[in-house]
Amino acid sequence: MGFSRASSNVDLCGTGKSLTLPRHSLHKRARCGDVTTQGSRNSRHQNEEVEVNRCPKTPVKTSPCLLASHPMASRSMKMPDDFNIYYLLKDALSSENLNETHEETNPQYQGLTGLRNLGNTCYMNAVIQCLCSISPLVEYFLSGKYITSLDKDNGEIATAFAYLMNEMWLGDFDCVSPEVFRLVIGEQYPTFLKKTQQDAQEFLIHVLNELHEALKKSSKRRNQGTTSTAWESRPSVTESSIITRLFEGHLSYYVMCLECQTTTYKNEIFTVLSLPIPYETECSLEECLECFFQQDMLTWNNQITCSSCGTKQDAAVKASIAKAPKTVIFHLKRFDCQGSYKKKLTTDIYYPLNNLDLSPYIYPLFRKNPKYSLFAVVNHFGDLDGGHYTAFCKHTISQNWYNFDDSRISEIAESALQTPDAYLLFYSNQSFSVPVKNQSC
Repeated sequence: MGFSRASSNVDLCGTGKSLTLPRHSLHKRARCGDVTTQGSRNSRHQNEEVEVNRCPKTPVKTSPCLLASHPMASRSMKMPDDFNIYYLLKDALSSENLNETHEETNPQYQGLTGLRNLGNTCYMNAVIQCLCSISPLVEYFLSGKYITSLDKDNGEIATAFAYLMNEMWLGDFDCVSPEVFRLVIGEQYPTFLKKTQQDAQEFLIHVLNELHEALKKSSKRRNQGTTSTAWESRPSVTESSIITRLFEGHLSYYVMCLECQTTTYKNEIFTVLSLPIPYETECSLEECLECFFQQDMLTWNNQITCSSCGTKQDAAVKASIAKAPKTVIFHLKRFDCQGSYKKKLTTDIYYPLNNLDLSPYIYPLFRKNPKYSLFAVVNHFGDLDGGHYTAFCKHTISQNWYNFDDSRISEIAESALQTPDAYLLFYSNQSFSVPVKNQSC
């Protein structure tokens, strides 16, 4: 990969994997009043590279639990880093900036950090802000717990993500650059290095998958399989990680042959649930869910091969949730692409802020904690050819809602959360507490 500015090739942990880092990407966050603009931004739908950095956060007394987990809180602190990401960041900082890492951060501003737009990276910034508002995930990385599970051969992305979380929660300034994280994930997915519009949902799925692969542990257990009429228990190898514990859900598909009535069950794991939009003008999230979980007929080219009949047959299929995740992410399918036909649905979808009840869609045996509350939204403005992403996130500490528009952050009222631009909805069935290093703190 090439850059117009000076760059350096860095070997990651002596593995032979190299990462090209432009030197300007590793600088400490800019001082108050620094403004960098490339190109003009004529509307919110254009994504030229724009950076606006505000004043540094006021250094006042804060929780020692949070500060103790900051890898840059002390120069003498030994933080395991097999991929040299911390040392790359440290070497890029001036001694003056390094001394400032001792300063404590106002708790009021923790978790309220803007992200620089690196050129059409608003999709990345919006998703990262939503993930940054999930306290159990943030705490897992701030505390360093991730290190014990880290796959040393596949941990660059998780390590870069951990340091980005530290900067966003424990840093001293209002805006940071996500460029190191972008470069590391770009090594795996070069599309994200292009300065072109990308899909926020696809980026989210790739990030969750990569974090899971880097942090997973395997174990054997009895799992629910499929037979003709009943559930069957069978041994299987399962993989567990912080991602599966927070985001993984299981769908069960009931499939019945309409010729012989043989019934089978098929299981599917999901982290993001893509919902159809049944109406063009307005509808509710519950109507989108009902459309997804309603019984469908599989005919013509969608026929199943029936094991009893031995031939292709029409079938009825109906989905239900066999395991509901603690954090459920809904992807509203606003983009309709069929061949050369492209269209974005601007349907105004009403989604509840609290008490979203998923029990009608959950398998009766597993209806535990079925009510969910909204805590983050990714919005998309514009169309398929060009647009802009922002995020609404509920701040764990203040319990107020904020609009994250790249480097700009502003508080918003709950009444402003309903918008026809909502694209990804993040719900949780548990209340979030302030992230700390140790539960005993």
